[in-house]
Amino acid sequence: MAVPVLLPTNLRDETFGGVRYHIEGELVPVLQIELAQMPIYRNGRKAPAWMRGDIRPSKRRSRFALHFAGGMIPYVNTICLKVRLCPTKAQETMLETSLETCRILYNRLLEWRKTAYEETGKSPSRYEQQAVFPAWKAENEYLGRIHSQVLQEVGTRVDRSYQNFFRRCKEGKEKAGFPRFKGRGHYDSFTFPQTGFSLEQNAVKLSKIGSVKAIVHRTVEGKIKTCTIRRQDGKWFACFAVEVETVSLEPNGEMAGIDVGLSSFATLSTGEQIPNPRFGRKDEKALAKAQRRMAKFEKASKERRKARKVVARIHERIRNRRHNFVHQEARKIVNRFEVIAVEKLNVKGMAKNHCLAKSIGDASWVMFRTVLAHKAASAGRAEVSPAYTSQDCSGCGLRAKKKLSERWHFCPVCGTSSIETITPQKTY
Repeated sequence: MAVPVLLPTNLRDETFGGVRYHIEGELVPVLQIELAQMPIYRNGRKAPAWMRGDIRPSKRRSRFALHFAGGMIPYVNTICLKVRLCPTKAQETMLETSLETCRILYNRLLEWRKTAYEETGKSPSRYEQQAVFPAWKAENEYLGRIHSQVLQEVGTRVDRSYQNFFRRCKEGKEKAGFPRFKGRGHYDSFTFPQTGFSLEQNAVKLSKIGSVKAIVHRTVEGKIKTCTIRRQDGKWFACFAVEVETVSLEPNGEMAGIDVGLSSFATLSTGEQIPNPRFGRKDEKALAKAQRRMAKFEKASKERRKARKVVARIHERIRNRRHNFVHQEARKIVNRFEVIAVEKLNVKGMAKNHCLAKSIGDASWVMFRTVLAHKAASAGRAEVSPAYTSQDCSGCGLRAKKKLSERWHFCPVCGTSSIETITPQKTY
C-alpha cells in the first residue's frame, strides 16, 4: 500500500544502505513510499522486500533501509578530485621541504606525547600541542614557511593516530599498532583543511608556495572543502574534497544481483558475465624482472634508486588499470539498473587461503563494492548474507554442498542446472 510519509528530523545526515543522505529543513517533503513488513527471503518462498521497491526495518539498525518509489531525495555527497601537478624545480624543492618539515613536526609531537605519558602518566591533548606552535615558529624558520593550518593538521594526524590505536585496543579484532615515528621518505602528504589554497583554470595556488601548474581535467561543480598535496611515485598530485549535491537517475524498474568471482570478475542475475581482466597477472613477469634487477644493486645506491622507480611505475600502472576498470564497470551497472544487490563477502578471511590470495587481491572485489556503493545513490543497494548462497538451490531451496573448485550447480531434486555464480543471485 502506497502511503504518504513525512520523515522526522532525526533522519538528517544519516546513512541508509551505504548511501549518505543530507536532509535540509525540519521535515522532508511528502514522498510516496511503499510500506511492507516482509519476511526475509528464504528458499524461494517470497521475493525480498528490496526487489518489490518496499521499505522494511533493517536488522542491523533501528533505522530504515529506504527505497523511494518516486526516485530518491537529493543528498550532499563528498567526492575527491585528483589533479596532477607540474611544479618547477624551485616549487618541487619547496614542496619537498614542506613535507620534510611536517614529518619532523609529526615526530616531535609524537615524542612529546610518549615522554609525557612515561613521566606523568598523562599525554597532552591536540589543543595543548597546537597552542605551542607560535612559539616553535619563532624558534624555527622552516615552520614559519608553512601555512598555519597545515601545521595544525599535523597535530590532528597525531591525535587521530592515538584515537585509532585506542579504538583497535578496545575492539581487539586486530593488532593495536602503536603510532610510529615517520622515517625519511615515509611522510608523503600535507593538507590545507580550510584555507590557503585555490583551484584555478590551469593551476593550483598554494599559500607560501605559489601558483603551481596543474592538469585540470574536469570542472568543479560544488564546494571545495580541503586540499591535500601528495607525493606519489615521484609525481605530485592535489586531492580536493568537494561537496556536490547529487540527484538520482530516473527510475526504470530494472533490478539485478551481482556475484563476484575469479573465473569471471562478476556475474549478473541476468546471466551476463564481466570478464576478469587480471591486470596483476598480466604484468607479474615484468614486475618480477624489475624486482630481480633492483635486488642486484647495493642498498642506498644511485642505481638501486633508479631501479626502484621502475618497480614503482609497474605497480602504479597495475593500480591505475584496476581503478579505471572498477569505476567504468560500476558506472555501467548503476546507469542500467535501479535496484542492485551485492553479496557481502569476508574478503579478508577468504584471502587467508594461500592458493587464492593473489587472485583475490588482483580481482579487487573490495574496491568494486566500495565504488559501486558510492555510485549507486540512484539505484539502491541491498546487503545479503553470503552464507550458503552458493549451495542453496534457487528452484527448491535444497542445500547441496560443493567444493570451492566446483563451478556448476545441479540440484538432484528439482533438476535445476546453472553456473554456480548465477545460483546465489537468484536465491537473494
